[in-house]
Amino acid sequence: MKKIIKKILFIGLIIFLLMQLYQPARNISFEQDITANFTKMYSVPKNVEAILRTSCYDCHSNNTNYPWYSNVQPIRFFMEHHIKEAKENLNFNEFGKYSKRKQENKLDRIVKQIKSDEMPLASYTLIHKNARITPTQKEEVINWISQLKDSL
Repeated sequence: MKKIIKKILFIGLIIFLLMQLYQPARNISFEQDITANFTKMYSVPKNVEAILRTSCYDCHSNNTNYPWYSNVQPIRFFMEHHIKEAKENLNFNEFGKYSKRKQENKLDRIVKQIKSDEMPLASYTLIHKNARITPTQKEEVINWISQLKDSL
């Protein structure tokens, strides 16, 4: 029985090590249309921009700040899947490429998801404690987006 357990552990270790050879492309882009960036399109107050960059941009932009554990599979695979999905829903770096109607819808969704605590994801804030949005920060972002929508 001990031999079987050792073999299973050894095979598991080999599979784990082989998984490390697969490293998907990172979400880092140096060639971007800066004029399409959300913070270049609108005069975003520094406090709101800081909140968005800390709590949203890792998944919802073309540049993710990767933690050390992103080099370990299968964690990296799951991270890349979440980032890809997040960027399909909202990409702050490409916000200016959206139609006016889509921009307004995205702003509405940002407000709704912040109000309902859907974003940032609990799984993200569990590890990235600085990404948690306080009630005061929520209010700042929501109020600014409301003012922005009124001026559009």
